[in-house]
Amino acid sequence: MSLALEGSIGMPQAIVLLVAAQRLAELVYARRNARRLLAEGGVEHGAGRYPLLVLLHAAWLVALFVLVPPGAAVSWPLLALYLLLQAARLWVLASLGRFWTTRVITLPQAPLVARGPYRWLRHPNYLVVAAEIAVLPLAFGAWQLALGFSLANALVLADRIRTEERALAPRRGNAQPTP
Repeated sequence: MSLALEGSIGMPQAIVLLVAAQRLAELVYARRNARRLLAEGGVEHGAGRYPLLVLLHAAWLVALFVLVPPGAAVSWPLLALYLLLQAARLWVLASLGRFWTTRVITLPQAPLVARGPYRWLRHPNYLVVAAEIAVLPLAFGAWQLALGFSLANALVLADRIRTEERALAPRRGNAQPTP
């Protein structure tokens, strides 16, 4: 992989800019939901580790933009898979509605969401994110970025899922102390 800083923007960079714009729009939505949930008595869990999640995602986007050559071939089947993952992401967002945030915030009196993909999976959003982090670099032939960021994401998500499980345990009827 060579640096893509020679001033030209190729198809990979254009796609990464679109993904970044999507993520920024989602952050606006997430922040609005987070403010509303906290105002209603929501409790945030694992706030100290949230910057690591943000750093990981920002670094992933920057690495894709900078390290993928502008002329890199695009695998259209993998890009189509990435678009299907975006449909799954929207399904998750729609299913969680006002409860979707990028932070772990619980509203103690609210019922757990059990519609959409949450009927079958506890953490479909994290499954989608893990797939996105692998698939988009692979669509540009950047298997090293796919591998490296997938491993880093697995570490961050393992901690985040533990945090979320502890936070939701009392509402699932298996109370565990929250650190």
